[in-house]
Amino acid sequence: MIVGQINCWQDHLSGDIWEEIFSFLMGLDAQSTDEEIELRGDKLFARIMSYPTRAPEEGVVESHREYIDVQMTLDGAERIDWFPTVSLDTKTEYNAENDVEFYHRYDPAPAQVNNVPGVFCVLYPDDAHGPQLWVDGHAEDIKKVVVKVHRSLLEN
Repeated sequence: MIVGQINCWQDHLSGDIWEEIFSFLMGLDAQSTDEEIELRGDKLFARIMSYPTRAPEEGVVESHREYIDVQMTLDGAERIDWFPTVSLDTKTEYNAENDVEFYHRYDPAPAQVNNVPGVFCVLYPDDAHGPQLWVDGHAEDIKKVVVKVHRSLLEN
């Protein structure tokens, strides 16, 4: 997992694909429309979505094998819990069609990120994550973007 300020993304990542991703992210704001946007077909796309955050005990923990997530909140704040996949027990077996595996969660999470505007989080296949969690003990409506990056785009 990589967490950083969007205006300092080059301190953590380099290459044309990352430049494309962060250029796209920096063009979004709280007024961006909820939608799915193809950037490079099914290899690179973004989902802009709105939803209320929830209590940790209502959260789900997931990971992906084929896609890397770049997550950024555009409005509001959400907590994302992080777990190494090797430390978790599978709850729902990997679904290749949806590229997701779900896990039983435990507390406390080894790391937590308060994802707020201006902060990004990159989650790799070995980074299980529990997003959509409240930050201050109560639900809050947020707007968020998740860029899905197929791992083949990062292979040289």
